[in-house]
Parts: sequence; structure tokens; C-alpha cells
Amino acid sequence: MFFALFVTHTALANAGKIIPPPDFAKYLNEFDDCDACGCSASGGGMGFSSMVNQNFVGVRYFYQSYSSRDGIFANSPWVDENFNTIQLWARIPVYKNFQISAQVPYHTNNRQLSTGKQQIDGMGDVTVLGLYTLYKTTKDSTVFSHSLQAGGGVKAPVGKYDSANNGSVNPSFQLGTGAWDYLLAAEYVIKKQNLGFNAMLNYAFKSENKQDYKFGNQLNYAGNFFYVIDKNNFTIVPQAGLAGEVYETNRQYSQDVPLTKGDILLGKVGLEAATGKLSVGINGMLPIAQNLTGGRVEANYRWSVNLNYSL
Repeated sequence: MFFALFVTHTALANAGKIIPPPDFAKYLNEFDDCDACGCSASGGGMGFSSMVNQNFVGVRYFYQSYSSRDGIFANSPWVDENFNTIQLWARIPVYKNFQISAQVPYHTNNRQLSTGKQQIDGMGDVTVLGLYTLYKTTKDSTVFSHSLQAGGGVKAPVGKYDSANNGSVNPSFQLGTGAWDYLLAAEYVIKKQNLGFNAMLNYAFKSENKQDYKFGNQLNYAGNFFYVIDKNNFTIVPQAGLAGEVYETNRQYSQDVPLTKGDILLGKVGLEAATGKLSVGINGMLPIAQNLTGGRVEANYRWSVNLNYSL
């Protein structure tokens, strides 16, 4: 099975100084917003599964570095933004061919503005997915073994959404979206002996929050090659691939918010190691191409580390 994903990157160039409209405060609140970081840092392109453990409970930490313009002018300064997430995650078998995947994040986000450091801390939105195994070959397959899972779930608005953060700096500096998301997900694995390929696809349908704001629907996709090395009850799985995210236009009061859609493609490398029921993993991601909020938000890099217990 082959997955073909075509992503169109739209370039938006602005020359000279941007003249704000008369209602300047309202313009800042509606000018740019995207779910590219912060409140969306609960899975998505980071993935919902482990290459070592089919079923597990564990803890995962991941860090995202972004830069955003502190203002709407061409010469506005750039500020660094740091998104830290500690996440309890699990993939638990319920009955034959059906699993529940859950993620419970806690965010600590900070940025250094010209007026001083800003930091927000708290629970993020909780994600729960049900995944059903549609097809799986036997373990002793002499050619290729295949596994295909698909399902759906929800992201509950546990994290706080603060409309006051919708300003000239990245307004995705949030703990949550303030609204329910409805998710569809699929995962495919093909393997021959020790070499394999894992593909992941999920789509989030966003709803409107109580502040009449709706983040754009979000597509996440990823593909990773991996190699399993087994030696003396110790397993090492190096992996490398690509991951991408596509964000549709946001809406406020049922109107499109300008310059809010975006996309990013990242390269990904990682390593997982396991002995007995314990496993550890580390992943790093660097952007290959991106266009977030018309180029006014830039992703620098991401990395994660996890500790899992196999069920």
C-alpha cells in the first residue's frame, strides 16, 4: 500500500509597511491565529503510538521552539516562544482488535516580550481515540506482514482558552482551544523481517468555542521507516521519516479570519530501546518547508522523549 500526500505551500509576500485599519484593537484580535503550536501540542504530527510497544502506558515530554513577529509591521521584532508539554499517554486493549488511545497533557509555555516575560501553565486538552484493527497478517508471514488500524475520537476542551492572548504575537500561545474537536485517524504498518514502514494519518474537525472563535480543521500525516534490532533480550529501533501538518482558515463570528491557514513539513529521526516491559524513546524534528500565518510564525525545531511500560 502506498500513501500519496500532496501539500500545496502558498507564499504570501508583503512589501513595505502595513497600514492598520481604524479599529486597531479589534484588528489585532482578529489578524492572525493558528493552531500550529501551543494548544495543538497534544499529539497530531508527534504521533499516537510506539514502534516498540503495541499496548502501553507511559509519560512523554516534548518541546517546541517557535519565533513570532511582535507586531504587524515589516520591521517588527521577532520573539522566541517555548512550548513545553508533559503528557500521560496510553494505548490500552479493550477487547480483540480494539484499542483505546488517550493523551492527557500539561503545558508550560513562555515567551520574552519587550514588556517582559509571559508564561502560562496548566492542563491542556485531553484526547481519546478508539482504534479498530481492520486487517493484520500472521506473525510468521514469509513475505510482508501488514497491519491497518482506523478509528475516531474526541479532543475535550480541558485546557483554558484566553482570548486576551489573541494579539500581535502568536495567538496560539494558549493552553487549549476552548472547543471540542472530533477526530478521525488511521495507521498502517508494513514489515519484512526487521525492516518496516509506518504511516499515520489523522484529521481534526474543529468546533466553535464560547468566544465565537473556531480554529481551522487540521490534517496531520507522517511516514517513518524503522529497523528492529533484537539482541540478548534488548531491542533497539532506529527510525527516520517525514511528518506534516495542514491548517485550514480560522473563523470568528462565522467569518473567515485573514491569513490564518498554514502548513509545515518536517523531517524526523528517532530511536526507541526496550528491555523487558520498559522502553525509552527520543525523537527530533526539523522543518523542511513551512508557511504559518503568512510567514509571521516560524517553527524552529521540536524534540521529544518518552518512557513507556508495556501492557
